[in-house]
Amino acid sequence: MKNAIIYGLLIGIFSGLWMFIMHWLGYSPQSTKLAPIEYVSVFIPLVVLYFGVRSYRIHDGHGQLGFLEALIQSFKILILGGIITTAAAILYIAEIESGTNLMDFSGRIFGALLVGILFALAVSVLQTNKRNKVD
Repeated sequence: MKNAIIYGLLIGIFSGLWMFIMHWLGYSPQSTKLAPIEYVSVFIPLVVLYFGVRSYRIHDGHGQLGFLEALIQSFKILILGGIITTAAAILYIAEIESGTNLMDFSGRIFGALLVGILFALAVSVLQTNKRNKVD
């Protein structure tokens, strides 16, 4: 669980910081269209999740990791990262973008949920190296 907490915190902190950096660069979430700078935020959970599951495989799995184990670890990391990122988004909307309500931002949060599930599946497939025999 320690591994999931560390990498979940990294995803949450980096994603929260990225929201404030985008604001500093002049981005506003009030637009209905996605800005090209928003696509960069996709790489934060992908990279951190990959290294988080890799670290789990090396340290806790002793170099071996099954698909289900990797998927569970991925979801643990993403849930904690998602909670922290959502809290940062609420803080961002409340303090900086006061004209925006959470309903305007919820489409992006739902999109992040779908992308996170796809990333969890992809990273789990990439990090799996333990074969399970089915007889």
